[in-house]
Amino acid sequence: QVQLVESGGGLVQPGGSLRLSCAASGIPFRINAMAWYRQAPGKERELVADITRDYRTNYADSVKGRFTISRDNVKNTVYLQMNSLKPEDTAVYYCNIQTIYWGQGTQVTVSS
Repeated sequence: QVQLVESGGGLVQPGGSLRLSCAASGIPFRINAMAWYRQAPGKERELVADITRDYRTNYADSVKGRFTISRDNVKNTVYLQMNSLKPEDTAVYYCNIQTIYWGQGTQVTVSS
């Protein structure tokens, strides 16, 4: 049974930091692509960042220089380090495995 367990969301002040984690289990193949998406109220889900098995990364322009995606291939875990957070980063963040499997989502709220 496939499980994606996300953690690390919460409420943070503007300029603060959070680290999201997503641990995958039960995936019936060798994982290549891992990614983070987000969806703000009234908006479509958008790609935040993705990373290949050999650690090539891609970021949305809105988060470049502030967010860092990383992964642990042994633990099948993907991380998103978010620094210099802005109110417009407020959204539900979802991890995605190989464009197939989705996490349950974790709320990130940036507010003073």
